[in-house]
Amino acid sequence: MYKYDQYDQAMVDARVEEFRDQARRRLEGKLTEDQFKPLRLMNGLYLQLHAYMLRVAIPYGTLDSRQMHALADIADKYDRGYGHFTTRQNIQYNWIRLEDAADILADLAKVEMHAIQTSGNCIRNISSDHFAGAAADEVVDPRPYAELLRQWSSFHPEFSYLPRKFKIAVIASEKDRAAMRLHDIGINIVKNDAGELGAAFYVGGGMGRTPMIAPCINPFVPLDQLVTYCEACLRVYNRYGRRDNKYKARIKILVHELGAEEYTRQVEEEFAHLLEQGVEPPHDELMRIIRMFEAPNTDQTAPNDIDRSDPDFALWVDRNTVAHKASGYVSAVISLKPVGGIPGDATAKQMHLMADLAKEYSFDELRVMHTQNIVLPHVRKADLHALWTALDEAGLGSPNLDTVEDIIACPGLDYCSLANARSIPIAQRISERFAETGKTGTLGELKLKISGCINACGHHHAGHIGILGVDRKGVENYQLLLGGSEAEDVSLAKITGPGFDENGIVNAVETVTTVYERERQDGERFVDTYRRIGMNPFKEALYG
Repeated sequence: MYKYDQYDQAMVDARVEEFRDQARRRLEGKLTEDQFKPLRLMNGLYLQLHAYMLRVAIPYGTLDSRQMHALADIADKYDRGYGHFTTRQNIQYNWIRLEDAADILADLAKVEMHAIQTSGNCIRNISSDHFAGAAADEVVDPRPYAELLRQWSSFHPEFSYLPRKFKIAVIASEKDRAAMRLHDIGINIVKNDAGELGAAFYVGGGMGRTPMIAPCINPFVPLDQLVTYCEACLRVYNRYGRRDNKYKARIKILVHELGAEEYTRQVEEEFAHLLEQGVEPPHDELMRIIRMFEAPNTDQTAPNDIDRSDPDFALWVDRNTVAHKASGYVSAVISLKPVGGIPGDATAKQMHLMADLAKEYSFDELRVMHTQNIVLPHVRKADLHALWTALDEAGLGSPNLDTVEDIIACPGLDYCSLANARSIPIAQRISERFAETGKTGTLGELKLKISGCINACGHHHAGHIGILGVDRKGVENYQLLLGGSEAEDVSLAKITGPGFDENGIVNAVETVTTVYERERQDGERFVDTYRRIGMNPFKEALYG
């Protein structure tokens, strides 16, 4: 994984001291909240319903045990003993005192971490495939290219004050595990017929108030020009993006209104201009970064068999492990979705345990997943039973990856000042309902996502089943959506009809799964059946 050089460390240390002075002046009343707000947002500090929330950057989701231990210590020392892992592969702390914020940033800097550009109208934390470097189906590890983009975008003077926040994802396989086409820029590293690597650029995706799927504007950009092409995409956006209306400020609106063809024409024109100006691809820096992401020295003699005599362990292996490129290894997913739990939350004690297990069983590496879980990317099959035993004892052994219990949910009205409705209790009740009925296993892959407001931090538009909480005359109301996908078969979910109250939405989810069980054909996932039979059978069951 990437390690700071002297420039990285100096940059982060300087930012800590700068913010320490800003926070001190705010506490002394020398800065008003309006004056302080843009300064704190540049350092990932939000003012939420009950306290400040700090969002810490975890670039492309990669951590080592030292960093995870530090995150656990912060949860214990400065918060209420837990942290919340997000769909952007970050971690959030919900109970931060302003008096402590600079000290937290200083503690992060000691382990090569920060909260820079996790908020504000800038290029946010670069995300990637959580199985990168381990996945059997990738053409190359995409993380060095994500890291290169992180370095290029950090404090970029031209893109520090964009019309709106900006999100980039980088993957390198046909299977999309990062919602790549629902980003402002999605990059898929591909191999052409000549065996050369290049980047397919998808621009103009996003969720929120106006969800859109990014079109492909260039199917093959040479990898040594990836940063330059990104710069061209952003320059066109920065030039024309709406700054007079935040609801129309995202790049997806610009691409939609200009049209993908015209936007692409302008990007290609700007790209050619940059090349004419002699913009040099950062080849030496890329090579330096790539060397830091060398594959771990796996045991070539590791046994490939797994003893499945323990049925509980066998179920966890079937559901929560993913094929690895090295024989005798898997990627092991640690579920942060126990039945009745808060999706994405982990206690400090659990974080310490995950750090220890990563050091013992996964070459000292962990990943925060887009799905709000944690994965140990390189685990010997022979070590799986010992790993599972430790996880199960700590409440981290739920065998529910990609099931109806593996729910993505935003913090909702329990914490967020933007939310209209609670997300967490709905997720808890749904997981409890399906655990009680025993239907989780029979339903197979079913991705359920919940947002507490139209900003869609829970990605409800992309759920096979999505739930959106709204405020209806002061009462929480939940809209039900069907048919979304964030994967390579990307689609946007559609609203079924009138919303439901808290009890009704749990019943509604069970109702649509009953229709699915009745109508599905061999091998069909929920979303496949929905696409085949359409919305009407589900609406009839829901509304009569």
